[in-house]
Amino acid sequence: MSKIIVLASFYPKKDKINEAKEVILSMIKPTRSEEGNELYNFYEEKNNEGKSKSFYLFEVYEDSAALDFHKNTSHYKNYRSKIEELLEKPIEVKLLTSIDSI
Repeated sequence: MSKIIVLASFYPKKDKINEAKEVILSMIKPTRSEEGNELYNFYEEKNNEGKSKSFYLFEVYEDSAALDFHKNTSHYKNYRSKIEELLEKPIEVKLLTSIDSI
């Protein structure tokens, strides 16, 4: 089975940056405690003035079943119901799988 890597990019509305950050921060502890979650790291990109511009989640799950479990948790559903209205555009999600070298 292949690990599932998720890269999610968030572009908050300028007046909703702190709210978006708090919603995403609330996901860290419960997600890291899920069985099958191997990594759940939150990053920010700052503009030239040092203010938050965009956010990124880098997630690793042991397999697709672990990712499916994550998407069905109450904390995930709660976060999804809140985050969309705080963003300029939909979350950009990339699902990646590692390529084993020969």
